Amino acid sequence: MKTITAEDIHTRLPQEKIRQGSLFGALTDDCINFILEQGRILELASGEKVFNAGDSGNAFYVVLEGSLSFVKLHDGKRYNTRDIGFGEEVGFVAMIALHNHAGYAVANCDSRVLEISSDLFARVHENYPFDFGIITLNLARDMARNIRKLSNALVENAIKY
Repeated sequence: MKTITAEDIHTRLPQEKIRQGSLFGALTDDCINFILEQGRILELASGEKVFNAGDSGNAFYVVLEGSLSFVKLHDGKRYNTRDIGFGEEVGFVAMIALHNHAGYAVANCDSRVLEISSDLFARVHENYPFDFGIITLNLARDMARNIRKLSNALVENAIKY
């Protein structure tokens, strides 16, 4: 895993493409640039982990290129609970709940992800309050979509009486 700059990612992804990601929809260019410049952009090889189960949930990660899988550990078994694609996040629930990660996120292919720490999230709130409201709404929508998917999977795989 190596860190790359916002300038590096902008040569690969124009601002309009970044804005198409669910987290960045409707944000101002200034806020997007602030997040990219102040966040940490990680370049991952296929199979490389972003975080491990038990790691501090002090940040969340947004896929800029490639994809990740989130694998939850439960009773000694591994369950791939979801795949995370362009513009989607992983780790927000652990960060907002002040929990450690309950599983690990792993790159499915060579990928680039943006790390948004809890400190950066707070600075976005301070410096871009309107955009912060939009980000919060975007994150809530993504959580709602994930709850729906997981709820459907639970029902489909439930034992019927």
